[in-house]
Amino acid sequence: MLEVRRGLWWNRRPLLPVLAAMLALTPALAGCILTADKLDPALDLPDKYTRAKGNPDSALPPLAWWRGFHSAELTDLMEQAQTANLDIAAAIARVVQADALARQAGAALLPNITGSASDTRSRASANTGTNTISVTDRTLYSTSLSASYVLDFWGRNRALLRATEDNASASRFDREVVALTTLVTVADTYFLVLEAQDRIRVANENVAAAERILKVIQDRFAQGGAAPLGAPVGASGSGSALDVAQQSSLVAIARAAIPPLIEQEEQNRAALALLVGRVPEHIKVRGGSMYRLAIPRVTPGLPSQVLTQRPDIREAEIKLAGADANVEAARAAFFPTIQLTGQGGFSSSMLRNLLVPSSGFYTAAAGVTAPIFDGGLLLGQLDQQKGIREELLADYRKVVISAFTDVEKALAAVQQLAVQEMLQRRAVAEARKAFDLSEEKFRQGALDLTTLIQIEQTLFTQEDLLAVVRFNRLAAIVTLYQALGGGWLLDTEPRRP
Repeated sequence: MLEVRRGLWWNRRPLLPVLAAMLALTPALAGCILTADKLDPALDLPDKYTRAKGNPDSALPPLAWWRGFHSAELTDLMEQAQTANLDIAAAIARVVQADALARQAGAALLPNITGSASDTRSRASANTGTNTISVTDRTLYSTSLSASYVLDFWGRNRALLRATEDNASASRFDREVVALTTLVTVADTYFLVLEAQDRIRVANENVAAAERILKVIQDRFAQGGAAPLGAPVGASGSGSALDVAQQSSLVAIARAAIPPLIEQEEQNRAALALLVGRVPEHIKVRGGSMYRLAIPRVTPGLPSQVLTQRPDIREAEIKLAGADANVEAARAAFFPTIQLTGQGGFSSSMLRNLLVPSSGFYTAAAGVTAPIFDGGLLLGQLDQQKGIREELLADYRKVVISAFTDVEKALAAVQQLAVQEMLQRRAVAEARKAFDLSEEKFRQGALDLTTLIQIEQTLFTQEDLLAVVRFNRLAAIVTLYQALGGGWLLDTEPRRP
């Protein structure tokens, strides 16, 4: 036993100076070569929004921002989308995958230990030599533990772990981006259903008014009365075949405008079903009118808060941090890899002697692997990771600037559409007054048909335009919520796995 130990000592003694030298050089080499260059986003943040009004420190959008429209049906659709939307479910599955990859990367920082046990029975052939030998069966029992560990001197495995952890966190922010986009789409689609219903009502009113006028003209034509001298065409109880044909054409045109609106309503109902993860046959959308919805007041807060309010900015930021860790790992790949391995256990031809000290065995080894010539592979990988980092840095800057742009555009749309809706309501009121007066005069024979038709078309064009403006205003408010992060808070920032 002494000779065996002496042999092991002399076999491993030449490795000790090498390991000692490498340990001594580790801090110096790591400090000189692994120093990463710092990233500078170089962002010029504004102090306030150009179109923001009131106190910039006022409350930010609430998390359940859709409740501000005071629609129970919209709130129900939003809750269904949060739990059953398939895009959100896929994003959650990507979070699970990213967490699993982070656990895999973390395993490299810990020893790898495996156990084994075997029972081998063998018999040698009696006819393999010139002399006949006796045939006997042999049994060998063995059990052992094997361990291996890579010393992370240069921090490569730690950098890879940070990169995968950042990717896992980015997947959580991506889930928030998907959820916010889904909820915004649900709101816009629901508003499209309401818009179609309001426009259908306007179109039906147009048809009813045109049919009323047509009935008057047909009655006059049936009576065949002659107009007084100097009376306008189609006035004073007269009606011609041309007047009947002209008004009948107007009725047909008004009726033809209804099917496309019904198609829009049905298609958006089906789109809502997909957004809440159901087939169209199993969902009912009652709808109603856009004019019954409340108009919430959205406060943008300070521009600097956008950096923490929007999950897409947080996602881009943490992806950039992960890319920086990948650059560090690519640098560390230039240095030697030191691996320690060992195995120990018991082996015996008799089971009762398997666990006695004399049946024990062990092996221990330390290996160093260093790249000498790889044809530029490692350098290419380092340049690739640097290029990815520069790309993500540009993406981060673009996302931040786009966020401020989205808020400014949404603020402008909300403010101007509010003014436009107010003016459009006045236009509809005046057109309604003009139509009521002109219809009464037409019945009295004091107005010609051509003028009445023009006033009628003006009224229903303005009413239809009012519905469009109302939808655009609601959609602009939703867009502003989305530009501000949809009420998403930094307090919900995902933790690293």
